[in-house]
This record gives sequence, structure tokens and C-alpha cells, in this order.
Amino acid sequence: NGSSLDKYVCCYNASYLNREDPDLPVCVEQTVLVWIPLGFLWLCAPQHLVSLCRKTQVDTKHLSKHYICKQIVVFLLLLTAIAGLAITLGEDFPPSQASTVKNPGVYYANPVLYAVTWILLMLCQEGVRRRKRSVDSATLFLFWLLLVLCDIFPFQTLLREGLRLGEISDVPRFCLFYISFGLELIALILSAMADIPPEAQEVVKKNPEAGAAFLSRITFNWFSSMVVKGYKRPLVQEDMWELSDAESTAVINQRFQYFMESELRAARVRFQNRLKKQRETSKEKSPEEAFQNGLSNNLGKGISHDVLMMEEKGKKGDEKKNKKDKKKEEKDHPNSWLISTIYKTFKGVLFESALFKLLTDLLAFVSPQLLKFMVSFTQDKSRYTWEGYMYAVLLLVVAILQSLFLQQYFQRCFVLGMKVRTAITAAVYKKALVVSNDTRKESTVGETVNLISADAQRFNDVTNFIHLLWSCPLQIVLAIVFLWFELGPSVLAGLAVMVLMGPINGLLATKARKIQIENMKFKDKRLKIMNEILNGIKILKLYAWETSFQAQVDGIRGEELKVMRKFAYLTSVSTFIFSSAPALVSLATFAVFVGVSPDNVLTAEKAFTSISLFNILRFPLAMLPMLIAAIVQTTVSRKRLEKFLSGEDLESDIVRHDLSFDSAITICDGSFAWEREAEPLLKNISLDIKPGKLVAVVGAVGSGKSSLMSALLGEMYSNKGFINIQGSLAFVPQQAWIQNATLRDNILFGSSHEDRRFQGVIQACALAPDLELLQGGDLTEIGEKGINLSGGQKQRVSLARAAYSQADIYLLDDPLSAVDSHVGKHLFDEVIGPNGLLKDKTRILVTHGVSFLPYVDEIVVLVNGEVSEVGSYNSLRASRGAFSEFLDTYAKDQRKQTPSESSNYTFLSLQFEYVELIPEREETLPDSPLEDTVSVTLKRENSIRRSQRQGSVRLRTNSSLKKSDDVGDLKKGQRLIEKEAMETGKVKFSVYLEYLRAMGWGYTVMVFLVYFIQNVAFIGQNLWLSDWTNDAVEYYNMTYPSWKRDTRVGVFGVLGVAQGLFVFLGTLLMANASVDASRTLHSRLLNNILRVPMVFFDTTPIGRVVNRFAKDIFTVDEAIPQSFRSWLLCLLGVLGTLFVICLATPFFTIVIIPLTVLYYFVQRFYVATSRQLRRLDSVSRSPIYSHFSETVSGLSVIRAYGHQERFLKHNETIIDENLKSLYPWIVSNRWLAIRLEFLGNLVVFFAALFAVISRDSLDSGLVGLSISYALNVTQTLNWLVRMTSELENNIVAVERSFLSLDAAKWVTDTRPPEKWPEQGRLQFDNYKVRYRPGLDLVLHGITCDINSTEKIGIVGRTGAGKSSLTNCLFRIIEAAEGRILIDDVDISTIGLHDLRNRLTIIPQDPVLFSGTLRMNLDPFDKFSDEEIWRVLELSHLKDYAAGLQEGLQHEVAEGGENLSVGQRQLLCLARALLRRTRILILDEATAAVDLETDDLIQNTIRKEFSHCTVLTIAHRLHSIMDSSRVMVLDAGRIVEFDSPSNLLQKHGHFYAMAKDAGINQEDTTVL
Repeated sequence: NGSSLDKYVCCYNASYLNREDPDLPVCVEQTVLVWIPLGFLWLCAPQHLVSLCRKTQVDTKHLSKHYICKQIVVFLLLLTAIAGLAITLGEDFPPSQASTVKNPGVYYANPVLYAVTWILLMLCQEGVRRRKRSVDSATLFLFWLLLVLCDIFPFQTLLREGLRLGEISDVPRFCLFYISFGLELIALILSAMADIPPEAQEVVKKNPEAGAAFLSRITFNWFSSMVVKGYKRPLVQEDMWELSDAESTAVINQRFQYFMESELRAARVRFQNRLKKQRETSKEKSPEEAFQNGLSNNLGKGISHDVLMMEEKGKKGDEKKNKKDKKKEEKDHPNSWLISTIYKTFKGVLFESALFKLLTDLLAFVSPQLLKFMVSFTQDKSRYTWEGYMYAVLLLVVAILQSLFLQQYFQRCFVLGMKVRTAITAAVYKKALVVSNDTRKESTVGETVNLISADAQRFNDVTNFIHLLWSCPLQIVLAIVFLWFELGPSVLAGLAVMVLMGPINGLLATKARKIQIENMKFKDKRLKIMNEILNGIKILKLYAWETSFQAQVDGIRGEELKVMRKFAYLTSVSTFIFSSAPALVSLATFAVFVGVSPDNVLTAEKAFTSISLFNILRFPLAMLPMLIAAIVQTTVSRKRLEKFLSGEDLESDIVRHDLSFDSAITICDGSFAWEREAEPLLKNISLDIKPGKLVAVVGAVGSGKSSLMSALLGEMYSNKGFINIQGSLAFVPQQAWIQNATLRDNILFGSSHEDRRFQGVIQACALAPDLELLQGGDLTEIGEKGINLSGGQKQRVSLARAAYSQADIYLLDDPLSAVDSHVGKHLFDEVIGPNGLLKDKTRILVTHGVSFLPYVDEIVVLVNGEVSEVGSYNSLRASRGAFSEFLDTYAKDQRKQTPSESSNYTFLSLQFEYVELIPEREETLPDSPLEDTVSVTLKRENSIRRSQRQGSVRLRTNSSLKKSDDVGDLKKGQRLIEKEAMETGKVKFSVYLEYLRAMGWGYTVMVFLVYFIQNVAFIGQNLWLSDWTNDAVEYYNMTYPSWKRDTRVGVFGVLGVAQGLFVFLGTLLMANASVDASRTLHSRLLNNILRVPMVFFDTTPIGRVVNRFAKDIFTVDEAIPQSFRSWLLCLLGVLGTLFVICLATPFFTIVIIPLTVLYYFVQRFYVATSRQLRRLDSVSRSPIYSHFSETVSGLSVIRAYGHQERFLKHNETIIDENLKSLYPWIVSNRWLAIRLEFLGNLVVFFAALFAVISRDSLDSGLVGLSISYALNVTQTLNWLVRMTSELENNIVAVERSFLSLDAAKWVTDTRPPEKWPEQGRLQFDNYKVRYRPGLDLVLHGITCDINSTEKIGIVGRTGAGKSSLTNCLFRIIEAAEGRILIDDVDISTIGLHDLRNRLTIIPQDPVLFSGTLRMNLDPFDKFSDEEIWRVLELSHLKDYAAGLQEGLQHEVAEGGENLSVGQRQLLCLARALLRRTRILILDEATAAVDLETDDLIQNTIRKEFSHCTVLTIAHRLHSIMDSSRVMVLDAGRIVEFDSPSNLLQKHGHFYAMAKDAGINQEDTTVL
């Protein structure tokens, strides 16, 4: 038995491996291979045992079948171990006689080791079960895997020995080994399956990730169900899975806030210390500098900047001081704490991902080494085949490990990026709710929204790749080290070329950035014009001015395309450099290598190992500069975020809530200012308001009424004194703040819904009739900023919100100014007044409505921020103080009436529907975008100060409320705005063809051809290289002829350069082609937009159309050419690789087909899902921003009601909704990547395998070539899918730029006579019309004749169809039935421009376009300057225009902002005078104009248009009492049509309206 002992004298004997069928010595199998897995388990055991000792919340009684099976298998293994020990003991100590030969020690050690391990393992499995929500254990799975792998060696050794001897020498051990091997396999399978505990079942249903086993987690297999679902039908938000707790906003935010507080505290301390130091040093400075600092520290930014400007102009010598000030400004807040906070919050993930990255980087360098062995193996035919197979398998294993590690690293980094963005967004939101007014005024709403849209996103992007900061240098160093081993110092040549590329690229990048900025300028200009065109589209149509504007846009677009072409050429240069880089690098290196000494021969191993190393080098070298640029950008974001987040909070102790006071509101000698150091706006205010009183606050504009409200809300700094408030507040701001929610939610504002109370509030606030008009009743969705409500409706909703809230004290900041007079009266009666809904509450009402004042308990009069008098109405009238002055200003006409007479609430008089003092500069139209009350107040105060300086305060009537006639025309249940069709499913092939057609077929073919030739050159170069390496075999031990060397290097170089040139050529062609395509697509889109009928604009939000011109055109301009080019290069790259591999090993063709099929399926599945997830992400992202900007603009309301917590919670849910689609998108990319990488790894494996199989017929050069190609294919495959899906996402823009809507022609074949219409006779013949198909008729068969030069007034209540009538004349809406004749020409038969050019309208709201005055009057330059001056004179604008520096060339701002409303209206009149057509339609606009202008307009029209037919749509009856006939419309029918005097006698509709307006018979005779 001595031979068996020899076996265990453990010596590693080379003879085992040096043969055709190698094997490991048994001693290694019995020791090392046993210790590896067991050692692994013993290391990992403690973490499982810990959970045994802890008290656990898990239901320990429940044992799943799965768990029981696992424990039984281990128990059986324990039995085998005991049996093994028993056998050994039985052999060594037989009962009969003592055995002479003892078994070796290992037969004792192993069973004992195993037995102990199995017991330990059973404990571990119990520990895993007790962990909360654990599904399986990674470590245990890896242990079983290692064990099975290590046992494979003895498995085959025993079998082979048995086969060789023909019998089994050691039967019991043989049996035991195979039994235990079987059990181990079963255990491995069991440990790979998930065992979901019952308490986790629910969670797993909502989030499969929670129930995924280890294998499923590393391959992201748990995500497949989502992918399949996404492939079958487009995903929707409801399909998204729940987030796990760790990913949810609340948890992330909590952690982040916890670390942020401590970091910020430390930073503030540092900041204070720095300030102290600065103060000490500044004392020693010269007084002048100290003065400078004093300024910049004390008075904020305003003055110091002015001082700086003056100094700069004065002398340039003070540049240094300027810089110093700049520096100071950067440092004026606690800084450098954000990064450390992020690091502390997420350091766990950071370390994990760093570890994975390190492993990936190290493994990346193993493949080239294996490649080297592989090549030397194919060269040396004497070596055993198993070596080759081993290398092939190793290549596969290394590649798979690398893929797994890489994907884990990416997953962690991207999720980290997502979490960082979430944390920052949530932190900024939370800060915005408590920020003080100082800090808030420093940035506009837009800038604050930018913090979460742009800056948080920057952080997200940088965190994704933060590890590259250390990983890139590491990769570069390693690559150089390995290359040095291969080629020695000549590596430096290649490296030098690479490093030189850096600055060149940098240069190009800066140049490109310059061009980009120039491009942005044109883009902004074009979008500005587009925006104006879309806003004023109706005017353009009415005046038939489209062509002029189209030419303008095309002009700008032309400039833009010129710049774009420049940019594209630049890009092609950089592409040329980038694509020829690898060729140049290898050329430089190899040329230097063979040139340095004749002994250096380029062998295949050397060449291909270095090429694959160079390939590894390319990535970090390209990434580093990009990463650094990104980090630089992020530092800017960091500063902005730190500044915002470290700003001051609002002081919560300004307003006290002391219950011992008996009044509801007490202000005790208070002075309040908007800023810390500013002059107080409200001075020495003392007020005492008893509970249940109604107090009016009056005063001139700018006397501090709104500021008083803000002070009571605690929004202002108190310099002295205090405020005490008892009870809860409700606040109605001057400009209503409406949320983007249903009407009901706006009123409930977080309270519970009680129907009776709700209905009561609705009735009291006069919202019932509005609810009937709105298609969804109180569940109507209200757009952002209350876009689908009129100003008055917004104000009433805002009031209703307050009334519903059941607070104790109501602060009402002028809620009645935006509503019509009769509504104002109703609101006062029903809600605010002595008999209203709130009669028992304390109410403070800021008002300008004089008529309410007799009914309030107390009046507080403010003058210049001080309380001048307080008292009841009568006592104040009597005292003849500031109040009676105020009354005089407001109520000139009310002198005749004593208060007792005015009990019928006639509002001053009809003419002064609501007169308000308003400074020149401030026309607040109800549609101006919402701003926060505070900022509005501040702006108003500034403008009032200005106007007081200029003394130009003028009266304006405040009924500038545009009641649109179209509101009534909506059928219930009809959506006003159709939802934007989100493209779903595959993009049709025709769209691609459409784009290619737009590029031009010639270009397209050329581009394909050139790129193809480039690819051929690339392959040719590499084949030449592999041929070159074969010289090493041919000229073995011979001198290498120098001519041969020169040829080799020369051809190699030429092919490399050719490749670069072809890329350059291809990119140039592509650039020209794409610019052409951009031009075609944009002009087509513009053409379509200008020609679509008006209906389109009524149902499509302007933002959506602008988006077509902004985002979609941007995509067509920049993204599509880019992704198209990348896609083409990737595709050709992949095909080239496959071609080379097939060339080297023809066997490979067999594998290509199944691989392609697999690839195709993975790609199709992924693209469908990913595209939809991307869309969902962007759809769910915009609510975050809109909710944020909404919050910022409604801050004072939210704070007043004390609803900060609710909004914080709501913000968290919104962000979570977004993360629900963002997280799966991140995972979907990993899901795809891991599958593609496996495919790529298989390509490598098969390339290697077939190289081994057919090695006799191969030369080593080709093998090296095919494998180094294959190693590169993984990345290219990944890119190809990315590019395909990106191209598909982008090409949608082309699809969307087709707006094919049937539009009427501008000019048709039947043209009216030159002088038409000569008489200006109008006939309506049974005319019926509806706004859109499927809606009710708006006009029900109108028939009437209007003679030449008649003056017709058209009246009727809102929604009677007055405006529809004008729309029909201009064919803005087409007839449903009947016709209109003008001078016997049917208007539906002629072109739109012919028709619209011969009619003139003075529209209701004066729309001006940015451009010169002249362009606004005469965009086509048809008239001479004299004519224009003449009409300006007639429209009373001559003095104004002559007073301007530029005269007619005066620039009008966007929307005519720099003209007053009156002047705009007069300009529209001038337009009409210039056109001089026979028919004039006057859509009366007197609402927005003061009486003076109104008179001017009326007189001019009477005089200048006496020979024309004039139709006036009247909103006020006064203006049409002198018309020849009046048409009274009601619900789309003519109910009365006669002269005004006849109608008044008839006592019909017209009479009733006249009575309402206070016109009686006598008035008409006066007129």
C-alpha cells in the first residue's frame, strides 16, 4: 500500500501538466482546492451569525419549504462528512487486528473540516432567514459555486483513474464523493433561487427588485418583466414600480438635511471668523478703501456697483479694486460645505462603486496579456491544444467578470447621481419655503427654478462619472507600463502624439464654443420673433401680414444656418483628428520601434497586444478633458446652490401669538422695512383691531397698504415695535395666486371637502355661473398660473379659498379691484360685508372702492407709510383730513350724492367704472405672468417713487378685463386643449426616408460611400499590420532588409492617413447635407404653421408650437446629424469586425447567425421600453419645475395659511413620481448593457475558440487581429444599440415637424376686381357657423343687409356671438352653411389675403410686434414716409413720434411694452387709417383706454371714416347711441335690428340693457 502514500507526499510535479491530457495532482485536489471554498465561507460567516444574536422583528415561526430543503441538504452533507470520517477510522482501527498502514492525515482533517463547516452553514442559513426582508445570500451562493467548481477537478480525476484501471480502487470514498457532489449541486441550485418571506410578498408585487435573487440582481434579470411589458404595449406611469425606501425622496432628503445642518453650521462659523479677520485688516487699510468696503458690505449690491461703474468710467487704474470687490462678492456667504455634505450622505455607495471600478480597471489589462499568450500559442505549433482552450475560457471568464463589475459600478454611480439630484432638489425646495425676503429678492423665480433644473442636473451628471477622476490616470499609467514591457521607450512616441491631440482638441473646443454662443444669439432672436408671431397670430391673419413675418424669420434662419455650417465644418476637423488618432499613434509607435534598431522586429504578439492597450488608452484620454470641463461647470453650480441654501431664513418671531391681548390684531409702535438695513416703509404704526370687526385700509397708491398686509404676515423686518395676532390667518393677495390643480382643490387648499360649506362659499363668491361655463364644473383642471380663468374669476377663487378656510382673521388685499362692478357689489354683500359669510370674523380690507366705505366698522388711512387717521366713515368725512382728500381724488362726481343716497351702490358713475391711481409705467394687465405679491409690491413701490419724481400719475379705468366671447362657446365635456399626442411605438421607416430626402439623395449616397471606403481602409491597414508581423516568422534569425521595413511603415502610414481623410470628407458632406435638411424642414414647418386655420391655435397651447420651433428644430439641427453619423460609424465598425473575424476563422460564420438574432431581439425589446421610459421621465419631470415655480410665486399665501409641510410632502410625491420612471430607465440601460456585453464576450470566446480549433491553417497575425478586434466589439455593440435608439428618439422630431392641416389658400384663381369693394355693401344670407366640427352652432342663421356707408352698432351679452361675427367676415372661422356677400362677391370664393387686405379692423386688444414703429404700421413698405406721418397726425401720435430720437425708426419692445396702452390703441387706429378700406370693423377696445383717448379715437373715426361702412362691436352702449342702426344679438340670433331711438321705445332687449347702463330717453336726445 506504499504507493498510496507517495501520492500524498505533496509535491507539485510538472509531469502532470506536460502532456496531452493534463491533470492536477491529487494532493493539490485534496488540500488547496478544499481550503479555498471553506476559507471563503469562514471569512463570511460572522456577518450571518450576527443576526442570530440580535433580537429580530421577523416572524420566526414561519418556515418556508425552500428553507427546509436547504437545511436538509446541508444536514445530509453533514452525514456524508461523518460517514467519511467513519470509513477512515474503520480502515485505520479495524476490530480484528491493528492495521499496519495508517491512512494519511488528510483523510482525518477533511471530514472534520467539512463537518464543522456544514454545522456553521446551517447556522448561517438560519441567520439569513432572520434578516429583515432578506431573499437570499450572495456570499452563500458564491461559496456553493466555488465548492462545485473546485470539486470538478477531483470529479474528473476519479473518473479518469477508474476508466484507466478498469476498476474502482476505493469504492466507499468514491461513492461518498459523488453523493456529496450531487448534494452540493442541489444546494447550489437552491441557493440561486429567491426565498421570499411572507411579510415581503406585498412589497415584491409592487417592486420585483426586492424579491430578486443574487443571480437575478447581478444580471438585472428581475427587470425583464418590465421590458417585455414595454415591448408589448407602450408603458404608462401606472406600470411603474414602487420605489424602495432607500431610493425614496423622503429618506434621501432626511439623511441629506441631517448632514447639511452640521456642515452648514461649521461653514457659518468659518465664515464669521473670516469676516472678523477682514474687519481687523480693513481697519489698517487706507480710509478710502475702507469706505469702499463699507459700501459693498452695507448697502447690498445696488450702490457699490454704481460706484464701481463710475470709477471704471473715471479711470481705468482702479481695475484692481474692481477685482477685489468681485472676490468679496463671491465670498459673501458660507462656502465649500456642499461637496462634503454630499460625500458624507452618500459615502457608502461611493466606496462600493470605487471598489467595482478598481476591479474593472485591473481586469481590463488582463485581456491584452491573455491575447499575447494566445498569439504565441498559435505561433508555436508544438504546444498542447488544451493550453489554447484554457486561454479561450480564461478570456471568456475575465470578460464576464469585467462586464459584471462594470455594470454594478455603473448602476451604483447612476443611482447615486439620481439621489444627489433628488437631495439637492428637495433641499432647494425646502429652503425656498422658509427663505427671507432679502435672499429671495436676489434671484428671480426663473433663476431659482434653474437651481433645480440646471444646477441639480449638473451635479447629477458629474456624480455619474466622478470616479473617473482617479480611474483615468490609473488606466493611463497602467497602460503605459504594460506598453513599456512590450515596446520599450518607443511607446513615448505614440504617447506624445496622444498628448498633442489634447491641446488641439481644446483649441477647437473653445472655437466651437464661440460659434455656439453666436448660434444661440440667432436662435434666441428667431424664437423671440416666433413667439411674437404666435402670440399675435390672430392679428397677422386679420391684416394678412404673414408673408412679411415669414420673410423675417427666414432671414434670421439663414444667418443661423450659416453659423451652423461653420460649426459643422469645425466639428468635421475635430472628428478628422479624433478618428485618425489611433492610426497615427500606432504608426508613430511602430515606426519608431522598428526604426530605432535593426534588432527590433515587430512580432504578432507585440503588435496586437499594444494595439489593444492603445484601445484601452483612448477612453481615459478622451474622457479626462471632458470630465474636467464638467467639474468646472459644476463649481459654478456649487457656488450658486451654496449661496441659496446658506441664505437667511425668514425670522419666525416677528409676529407674536400672545393670548393675553384682548384684540385680534395689535401693532404696537411698529416700523417695518423690506430689508434689514433699509429705510422703514411703514413708520410708527399703532393699530388695535377688535375681534369681529371689518376694517378698511385706504390710501393713495404707494402709501404702504400692501406692505402693511405683508407686515402682518411676518414677511417684513421689524425695526422696532411688535405685532401680536390672535388666531389663524387667511390671506387674499392683490394678484390672485392659482395653483395648477382642479378648481375644487384650489378652494379647499388642503382642507377636507364638506359639500354644504363648499356650495355656500361658491354661491357667495359668485362662482356658480362660472362653474356652469367650465366644462368640468368644480373638477375642471386649471392650467398653470390660472391660465384658463379670467382675472376676475381668479380673484374670486382666491377669495373663495380664504372664505372656505374658516380662519379667524382675514387679510384681504384689494380683492375687488379685478372684478366687474356688479360682481364687486355681490362679493361685498355676500362675503366681506356686514351681512356676509364672514360677518363674525376679523377682516382687514384694503380697497379703492369708495362706495364700500360707509359699511365698514373702521377706516384706517395711510399716508406715506404712516397711519394718518382712524375712525368711522362719518367721523372721518367730518374731520376734513387726509381721508376727505382721498375721497375727492376718487369721487369727483360723488359730491352731489350724500352717502345715504348712494345706498344703491351706483359705482361713482358708469364712466368711472373703477378708477385707480396708477403710475405711467405700470399697466398690470390681468394676463401678465404671475409674480409673488412681495415682488410686485416692491416693483410697484419703485415705480411709484419714479412717478412721483416725474409727477405723472394718470387715471385709468380698471375694467381692462378681457371677457373673451369664446368661453361660452365651449360645449360641456369638450377639452379645450387637446393633449399632445405622445408618439408611441416604432417610428415608421418613411420618416427616415423623409429625412434622407431632405438631405438630398446625392449627398446621402456619397456619405454612405465615403464612410464605407474609410472602413475598408481601416481593415486594410490592420490586415497589412498582420502581414507585417508574419515577417518576424519569415526572417527568423536573419537580418531584416531595410527596404522591406520602409515599405511596411510607409503603406501602414498611408492607409492610416487615408482613413482620416475619408472620415473628414464624409463629415464635410454630412455637414452640408444636414444643413440642407435643416433648411428644408424648418421652412416647411414655418409654412405650415402660418397657413393653418385659427382653430388650430385655439386648441394648441402656444408653448407646444414654440417647442416645435425650439426643441424639435434643435434636434433636427444638431442631434440628428450627430446621432446619424455616430450610428453609421458604429454600424460599419461592427460589420467590419465581423468581417475580419470571419476572414481569419471562416468557422465563425456559423455563430454569426444566432448571435445576430439574439442581438436583434435584445435591441428591439430594449428600444421600445427605453424610449417610453425616457418620455415618461420628461413628462413627469416638468411638474417638479412647475410646482416649484408655483410655490415660489405663491410663497406669501402658503406661509400665511401655514401650509409649508403640506407643500413639502407634495413636492416629495412629485419627485418620487419622476424617480419611478427614471430609476427603471437607469436599470434598463444596465439590463441592455449586460446582455450586449455577454454577446460581445461570446464573440471574443468564439473568435478565440475557432482560432484554437483551426490553428494549423492560421498565421498568428490573423489570430491576433481577429481577437483584438473582437475585444473591441463589445463597446461598439453597446454603442450601436444606444445610437439606434437615440436616432429613433430624435427622428421623431422630423415626424412632428409635419403639420399637415388643410388650410385655405392665400390667393386663389378667382381674384376680385382691383377696386373691390367700392360700395362696401354687406349681405349675410342665412349664415351659420361653428368654431370646430362637433361643436354647437355659434351663429344660427343670420340674415341681414347693410348698406354702403352705414354705421352699425352690434351689442349683446357676453357669448351672444358678437366677436364671432367679425371672425366670420375675415373667414377666421369658415361657414357651416349660408354665405356672406361683399359688393355681391361671395367671400368664400376668393383667397384669404385678397379678402383680408380689403377689410380693416381695429382689434380689441392692441397687439404690437417688436421692431420699428414704421414696421408696426407698414410691414411691407408700401407707403411713403409722408403718408405715415399724416396718419400719425390724424391718430394724435405725431407729437409723440416726433419727440422720439429715432422718429419712425423707434424700436418698439416685445408686445409694445414701452408704449402705454392708450398709445398702442392709437397705433392700431393709425394702421386702420393707413389701409383706408371701404369696410371698417371696430371691436371696441375702450375698456383698456382712458376717457381722453377714447374720445380721440371716436372723433377720428367719425371724421375719417365717414365714407366707409363701419361695424362697431360695443361693450358700452354710450359709444353707439349715434349709429344709424343697432343690431342686438342674443345666443347667435339677431333679436332686434333698428335705429337706437326706435329700439328704446320698443322696451325690448336693447331697452333693458340701456336701463342697466343708466341711459334713458333724455340722454339719447342729448347725443
